[in-house]
Amino acid sequence: MVKKWQVHRASFKAKVALAALRGEGTPSELGLRFGVHPTQVSQWKQQLEKTAQRVFSGEEVERKLSPREAELVTALERMQTELDWLKKKVTK
Repeated sequence: MVKKWQVHRASFKAKVALAALRGEGTPSELGLRFGVHPTQVSQWKQQLEKTAQRVFSGEEVERKLSPREAELVTALERMQTELDWLKKKVTK
């Protein structure tokens, strides 16, 4: 039987990475406990360590937008500009 790829929620990844960071077990033990590969545990731990500094330094964590999300943001900004222009016209 072929095992399909799983998509894990951010909260689950954070829980696993925090457990690894606290040293609650080796990546192998944590992998067995949470049902993920030990390499994945190590990767999530490294990702947490890398981005945790940004949280306390005040930097925003970068988030890449998909092409569709970027298109929606552009459309929203255009509509907001049009709405502001219309509000000015109505008040005159």
